[in-house]
Amino acid sequence: MKKISILVPCYNEEATLHLLYMELRKLIDSQNNYEWEVLFVNDGSKDNTLNLIKELRKNDYHINYVDLSRNFGKENAMLAGFDFVTGDCMVIIDADLQDPPSLIPTMIQEWEQGYLDVYARRAGRGKESWIRKKFSLLFYHILDHSTRFDILQNVGDFRLLDRVCINALKKLRENERYNKGLFCWIGYKKKEIVFNRGDRIAGQSSWNFLSLFNLAIEGITSFTTAPLRFASILGGSIALMAFCFLIFYVTKTLVYGDEVKGFTTLIASIFFLGGIQLLFIGILGEYVGRIFNETKRRPPYIAYQYNENIIQ
Repeated sequence: MKKISILVPCYNEEATLHLLYMELRKLIDSQNNYEWEVLFVNDGSKDNTLNLIKELRKNDYHINYVDLSRNFGKENAMLAGFDFVTGDCMVIIDADLQDPPSLIPTMIQEWEQGYLDVYARRAGRGKESWIRKKFSLLFYHILDHSTRFDILQNVGDFRLLDRVCINALKKLRENERYNKGLFCWIGYKKKEIVFNRGDRIAGQSSWNFLSLFNLAIEGITSFTTAPLRFASILGGSIALMAFCFLIFYVTKTLVYGDEVKGFTTLIASIFFLGGIQLLFIGILGEYVGRIFNETKRRPPYIAYQYNENIIQ
């Protein structure tokens, strides 16, 4: 009998946990031709999430959990899930029920047809602000046009991955992770399912605009050096323009005897070029910072499993 694991990263999800469990229980009961595992990864929650997971485990042998020693972020929490799931395939789903568990049987059908990565594309994004939707689409557009492989747009973490994909992802131990890009990078036979994403049932999302912006920076710097190339091209263009202007004004002064004027223009140019230099230094610093973090070779997470054995 094939085994299907459901991976649920959790951070302060006490308001939605029982609702999610009820939906997953219905799914397990209706699909009794498979063996099931539900793996919760508690990413350093500060509320009652961990205790609720422990209560669920006492009453249901399908439930397992990994308790991280602190909040390592969703990307690393998912890596912990990749390391501990035991199924022939794995479905990643958020605890807030915006991604419907009722779509999982369709994913399983496609998996049985031979697809190794069955991902859910959002036809709608629920109650998101207009500016958040626009920035999300802009980010995917930039990333897709600056990498050498296709980045799936409007696709989140909700997907089914075969054991082959899971094993490939486990080999990628980088600390600064962007899993949506890694899902595309590993390749394999993919299948799309379109769905309408719902609204959060209860509780509040831990993803604010700043955290999403930081995730976008991680995604761009993880999969493309296009910002560095852009900085080089723009810097060279500005230097060429400045050299042409210098030749023009020197020639004009020598031929016509005009005085060099324009104190305001000079100051504005200095500030402009200074700002451009600081911007380029910042872009370079993002990549240097990533190198610094990776060279320390710290583990992406530290976890306690249900038996409280420390996992190094």
